[in-house]
Amino acid sequence: MLQDFLLSAPITFLSVMATVLMVVDALVKKSSKITFTISWLTLAVTGVIAAITIPESLNHVEASEGFTGTAFNGMITVGSMGAFFDILFCSGAILTLIAARPFLEREKLEHDEFHSLILFAVSGMMLIAHSNNLLILFIGIEVMSVCFYVLSGYMRSSVRSVEAALKYFLLGAFATGFLVYGMALIYGATGSFDYNMIFLAVHSELRFPGLMMIGIGLLIIGLSFKAAAFPFHQWAPDVYQGAPTVVTAFMSTAGKVAAFAAFIPIIAVVAPAGGEKMQLILALISAATMLVGNISALAQTNIKRMLAYSSVAHAGYLMMGLVAESVRNGVGMMSIRGINGIMYYLTAYLFMQLGAFVIVSLIEQKGEKNLEISDYAGLSKRHPVLAALMSIFMLSLAGIPPFAGFFGKYYLFTAAIEAGYTWLTIIAVISSIISVYFYIGLIVKMYFTEPNEEGEVTQGTGIAGITLAISTAAVIIFGLLPSFLLEKIRMLFGN
Repeated sequence: MLQDFLLSAPITFLSVMATVLMVVDALVKKSSKITFTISWLTLAVTGVIAAITIPESLNHVEASEGFTGTAFNGMITVGSMGAFFDILFCSGAILTLIAARPFLEREKLEHDEFHSLILFAVSGMMLIAHSNNLLILFIGIEVMSVCFYVLSGYMRSSVRSVEAALKYFLLGAFATGFLVYGMALIYGATGSFDYNMIFLAVHSELRFPGLMMIGIGLLIIGLSFKAAAFPFHQWAPDVYQGAPTVVTAFMSTAGKVAAFAAFIPIIAVVAPAGGEKMQLILALISAATMLVGNISALAQTNIKRMLAYSSVAHAGYLMMGLVAESVRNGVGMMSIRGINGIMYYLTAYLFMQLGAFVIVSLIEQKGEKNLEISDYAGLSKRHPVLAALMSIFMLSLAGIPPFAGFFGKYYLFTAAIEAGYTWLTIIAVISSIISVYFYIGLIVKMYFTEPNEEGEVTQGTGIAGITLAISTAAVIIFGLLPSFLLEKIRMLFGN
């Protein structure tokens, strides 16, 4: 048992510290600065511990090809892909906590539970990424989701925020039903919740192949809701708009990374049973998500809704990697290129989307003002630095070189083509061209449009500038040196 706790040190440490933070919040008055310090230090240490487990998992791979360490009777994995995701989750959470300080101070929302909720959400994400069992996956998803429900309604005096939390909770509960029912049917078809046992079962003759196919379909529906993929994306615009902007930044980045951390192993396990039907379903969802997300974003006048629909579209791009992953080669091996593309794009997306929302939170004024796209007119004159940084993030989201978003799309597009889905890549290119209109349109608004009236001068960025600096540096560095990140990913998952 002690060895299990040591092997799962990142999850164990973070979960314990999140509980400690909750106790500190209850016992210490006006502890906002204390809980803030404890929370980001906890996340930093967790990220370091996760990084330490990666070389250990690589050593195991060298000793026995394909081996992945497990703990707690094989219910969670150790190191490898889970550790990589841990680092992403911790990075996103630290940047969110730093960016949230000036926002919470301005909105008079310095309630200490904000920090413990972020930590508990990350612990749920880490369970998702390390799950080797459908029950652990379900627990991780629910821990993360409950925290998101509360964080969405964090602005209790805002009707829109409370409405967002209620919608997210009701739709989330509905989606959970699909997820749990799908898991039950897969158990009925294979006799196990364990990924390895399910994988072995689908390679033999299933007693109830029909149950397996329905279970896979329901599982895809449940995870598609978490990823905000069409047609399960309806919650995203309202929730992203109503939730506090820094919370939206965290949900739309780390939350989406967690959704695909669940998708990748699930698709790898059930792909032999799903076959071409599952591939086609994933491809159709991907195509529809890209088109609906980008076309809907064209009509938005609110910056948060525009970025919300943009987030939907990016889920479509990422699902191209799932399509490529599900296509097996002649010896039955899955496409590593698809997984590599997803991992690269998730990393790039985390920083460019988070940076964009942080700028929105800085430009936003108390009382949810300055959230219309028209409010960004002439921003380059009022705050040239923020305008320049927002332009970088918009260009990266649009997939314009030399920023990270371009290479992320390139890797996903080439993976889809090699998997035989050229038509899906053509739709992705068309969707990207559509997205250029509203991404570049915002840049034009900031640099080439005069404000209708003298806008209020944006306050200083405060420590949120740290988040912006790191996010900008990541988008530029990963764009100029894409091989640096890709080589690290290939070390984990092969060529």
